[in-house]
Amino acid sequence: MNGFFVLYLLMSRFGKPILKTIPVLRLLLPLIVGILLQYHLNVSLFPFYIIGAVGIAVFIFYQLLNTGKKFSVKWLSGLSVSLLFIAFGGMLSFIKNIEHNPQWVGKYYQDKLPVMLTLQEPIVEKPKSFKALAKAEAVLVNGKWQDVTGDVLLYFRKDSTKPNLGYGSQIVLVKNLMLIINAGNPGGFNYAKYCSFQNVSYQAFLNDDAFIALPTKKTDWFNGTLINARIKVLSILRNNIKDPDQLGVAEALLIGYRDDLDRNLVQSYSNTGVVHIIAISGLHLGMIYGLLLVLFKPFRKYKLIKFLEPITILFVLWGFSFIAGAAPSIMRSAIMFTFIVIGESIGRRTNMYNSLAASALLLLFMNPFNLWDVGFQLSYGAVLSIVVFQKHINSWFYFKNKLLKGLWSLNAVTLSAQILTLPIVLYHFHQFPTLFMFTNLFAVPFSGLVLYAELLLLVTYFIPFVGPFVGKAAGWGVEMMNKFIQQVDTLPFSVWPSLQINISQAVILYVGIIGFSLWLINRQSKPFILGLSCLVIVFAIRQVDFAQRNQQQKLIVYNVPNHTAIDLIERRSYQFIGDSTLLDDGFLRNFHLKPSRVLNRINPADSLQNISFINHLISSNGKNILIVDEALQLPQTNEKIKLDAIILTKNPKIYLSRLSTSFECSQYIFDSSNPFWKIAYWKKDADSLHLRHHSTATDGAFVMDL
Repeated sequence: MNGFFVLYLLMSRFGKPILKTIPVLRLLLPLIVGILLQYHLNVSLFPFYIIGAVGIAVFIFYQLLNTGKKFSVKWLSGLSVSLLFIAFGGMLSFIKNIEHNPQWVGKYYQDKLPVMLTLQEPIVEKPKSFKALAKAEAVLVNGKWQDVTGDVLLYFRKDSTKPNLGYGSQIVLVKNLMLIINAGNPGGFNYAKYCSFQNVSYQAFLNDDAFIALPTKKTDWFNGTLINARIKVLSILRNNIKDPDQLGVAEALLIGYRDDLDRNLVQSYSNTGVVHIIAISGLHLGMIYGLLLVLFKPFRKYKLIKFLEPITILFVLWGFSFIAGAAPSIMRSAIMFTFIVIGESIGRRTNMYNSLAASALLLLFMNPFNLWDVGFQLSYGAVLSIVVFQKHINSWFYFKNKLLKGLWSLNAVTLSAQILTLPIVLYHFHQFPTLFMFTNLFAVPFSGLVLYAELLLLVTYFIPFVGPFVGKAAGWGVEMMNKFIQQVDTLPFSVWPSLQINISQAVILYVGIIGFSLWLINRQSKPFILGLSCLVIVFAIRQVDFAQRNQQQKLIVYNVPNHTAIDLIERRSYQFIGDSTLLDDGFLRNFHLKPSRVLNRINPADSLQNISFINHLISSNGKNILIVDEALQLPQTNEKIKLDAIILTKNPKIYLSRLSTSFECSQYIFDSSNPFWKIAYWKKDADSLHLRHHSTATDGAFVMDL
């Protein structure tokens, strides 16, 4: 919520009573404080009971004062509200954490205990498996079914029979659940944390004999209706758009369905700054809202339409939002448009800032962990940025020509949206799309035409000749958009990569944004000096980090499932040892390896000056690390060879007892290319031989200074 902080300082600078202008901030800001306090300090409910009790006591004390004294200590009223919402935020954060639920599956489940699950969605085909989200219903403990709660990710193997299961199907799992753990790669995405925010703690990889399908089903009308509507929409698109790349983008653009998207195509959209087109957001809802206004305009002279218009608009917008998956970004927009539609229907214009704060408040009530959702952060940052800066940027140039005026207005919106989202983008994604204005100038209006064509397809698909023609037109539009984005992505300057900033730099950037904003709006020199000073500080921190990275020399064994991945790092260069697949697969490389390389600020090199890799042996500064795989021939020697570490990779058929007779080694590393059963066997062996060991699959990446 850094955007609201910027807004607060900007409005305070101009002497506007912000809490009167945006009264919901009195509730939103302390709620956020409470959520952050509980999560980061990991405290129980008791301290928040105390804070809430103090808030109530202050409120009662204030109410008992006479009118004169109330005026002199009116701040007590605000304090009581703040304390109550801090307490409420902390309680929400604690209660919504699935692990604090007394019926959480993790409190009862143990290995080999049967678990009853209910599928929450249709099964989705993935490249190597069939995937579904399921809800844990009960665990068989001591011969009795114990009711539990919590979600589980299921992956059905493709070499098994495709499971005849769907939404509401119930199964009994007879194979062990696996706790979802973070990959633990330096700078990497914390997948376990992300899943926990969605109430998902476990996963299971299943074949035919790992579960028993029950004859029962457990569904509810609302979710069933939404799923059926989503399936129908997908069916219409798939019957009329045959090309996989066109279909994937069409599905994502219309209802946010991303399972058919090509990973490389998504990366191109991200690199060129238009990924918001295929990430369902307020942009899509705004286009539909605008279309509905145009459709109703000729009929507004009828009294009945004045009553039906807002009801119809709200029904369509909310229906679309739920079918699109009810993501925080689109729910925020749905709430905002609801305020706008209701306000206009009763003849009152809404305060955009207050509506924005109110929508954030409601979304955090529903799920306080939205606060950590990148989409939530970007969504509010972009909208708030547009509201604050768009008018000022639009006034920079004046065009009499309507076309030029419209193009500049679109660019003004695009440019203003980047201002408050810039620190978020740099912090999370470590890159900046330099051609975002150019690509958005084409892609945003073109995506609007494609969206309207898809909506038209939904109402004409059953009409002979018309439906197929509209489907081909929509597919052609997506194809043109894809080709344009991919062509721009090939330009060497389309993206500024490897931009690493920490949280302190992000905060300083926001302070700098405040300074430059005040300077542009108010034309005073002091804010400009503040903004310039912040930029200097950010670059100074960056240079210090560069200097530190120039002294580094380390080995990293990554946690990449089913793959070998090792980086030898010297200063700001690295040499890769591992599977060639990781050189070709952009998604695997970007997800598992790139964050570490950005964090360490390193670039590829053919060789390193002080680190050598010859015949399975890594040597540097007197340290020696041996890589053991199937190709290695163990030496025949009477004396033990001293090593600092041994890396076991690619499932070699070897016993640790055999290695320990040939080598004197202080550390064994089992990478993720080895199967789990083999790693478990080696761990047991290592414990019996009193050998230090590290498994990347369970302990995360292994890092050693060389």
